Amino acid sequence: MPQILVVEDNNDLAFGLRNNFEIEGYEVCVESNGKHGLERAQTANPDLIILDLMLPGLDGFHFLRELRAGGSGIPVLILTARGEEADKVRGLKLGADDYVTKPFGVLELIARVEALLRRSERFSGGESGLHAVEQIGDIEVNQATRTVHRGGESVALTPKEFELLIALLRRRGAVASRLDLMQEVWGYSSAVVSRTVDTHIAELRRKLEAEPASPKHILTVRKLGYRLHRENGDRRPPSPAPPRV
Repeated sequence: MPQILVVEDNNDLAFGLRNNFEIEGYEVCVESNGKHGLERAQTANPDLIILDLMLPGLDGFHFLRELRAGGSGIPVLILTARGEEADKVRGLKLGADDYVTKPFGVLELIARVEALLRRSERFSGGESGLHAVEQIGDIEVNQATRTVHRGGESVALTPKEFELLIALLRRRGAVASRLDLMQEVWGYSSAVVSRTVDTHIAELRRKLEAEPASPKHILTVRKLGYRLHRENGDRRPPSPAPPRV
């Protein structure tokens, strides 16, 4: 039974969320204080966290920063009344996986949670069609441990940055459109945040490229999207020999 941690200081909303998710078969625990919620996340290791941004004790942004700094890859869905795009982008950059803006529909929220849990299981299970360890120049990507090293040094990626990197790797050098990446990594087809993909690509370049302004690996294909380039050529499987006539 998947366990969801709800960190929300509105008692009525938290009660409603608990009831609805328990009806759907989830185990739910609730914390109304950001600091206590972070402690519960670190000790209970839930399958997913629904997180409000405006919290006593520790706000949602600091919650996310500390959770990811500790190496946790638990999927986090931000639940917030804030409508400004900058706040949503900031939350995503700090490691949130998705967000829903209040007021919201319960059915949509449940669908988002189910999609996040499915993607989390898929990536943790290594079902991406890639080798356990992939090399891109001096960058090493280990799917089994969800770790990335550059020049032998560990690089801390957020869960969404790691999944975006895997999505590019899976294409073996082929171009991925922004819409393709939104569908594969975030699980929906319309750009809820207009520059979500671009923002995460910029962060990947900052962390993985020697010169982010002139990237050698994570390339922009004008008017199409992005592709991954390896210094020694893209590793594509050999083409089958043509049939003999």
